[in-house]
Amino acid sequence: MELCFNTKLKGCIILTRDFHTNISLLRDKSLYKFIWVQNGTLTLEIDHVEMVLEKDEIITLTPLHHIKIKKVSGEYLTLLFNSNFYCIYGHDSEVSCNGFLFNGTSNILRLRLSEAESFLLHEISSKLIGEYRVKDNLQEEMLRILLKRFIITCTRIARDRFEITPEKEKSFDIVRQYFVLVDNNFREKKMVQEYAGLLCRSPKTLSNLFSSYGLPSPLRVIHERLLTEAKRLLLYSTKKAKEIAAILGFEDLSAFSRFFKKMTGETISGYRKKEKRE
Repeated sequence: MELCFNTKLKGCIILTRDFHTNISLLRDKSLYKFIWVQNGTLTLEIDHVEMVLEKDEIITLTPLHHIKIKKVSGEYLTLLFNSNFYCIYGHDSEVSCNGFLFNGTSNILRLRLSEAESFLLHEISSKLIGEYRVKDNLQEEMLRILLKRFIITCTRIARDRFEITPEKEKSFDIVRQYFVLVDNNFREKKMVQEYAGLLCRSPKTLSNLFSSYGLPSPLRVIHERLLTEAKRLLLYSTKKAKEIAAILGFEDLSAFSRFFKKMTGETISGYRKKEKRE
């Protein structure tokens, strides 16, 4: 099954059980993705890191993530959309997922669904499938509404895992905003103080917030985002290490090399050779 709807403004929303067989979809760098295993297991490689998803596990991926499906041992559903169909940045007040469900690090949000949560998502996906069969001038908006329902439901599930009560929503929004700011500025801004200033908070307040949700420290978030981008450029481009250092905003190659060795315990050249050989 593969269902696709395209708008006149190059927006698209796709629902498929055969994502692994569609080379053009796998290579499309504009798509946000929900991958949900409904039976059996699914073995993936995301940013060169292997993971095995089991029944009723769902992950969210941005267009930045490199994905390879290695083994399908069951059934899974993939919901894909691009920003021209629904912009999560422009509609953040509607779905509150930016920087939470979707961010550019390789620390993938992985949700294990309860029976009730699985039922809710099955209900929405069934309505999506039904709506693809309707051909009228309301179809686009109905598909957009159902996509929003799917996103909001996943956001609520994720919030529940982080024990985000209504009283904590405002403070957690600061965490989300921090991830978004890091995604947009990690090449130029590498100090927590810079982001704290943009959020009108102190670095200590941010550290306490991240700690209260069991998240890595704010500085670690910056470093992990830098490292993720460094690995992507090393593995999926032909750029030299010196060029990558400049792209990532390091003063010189030696500064980049020290950072990479500190974060991974490996040299840049050693990592590149090892991973590409594997």
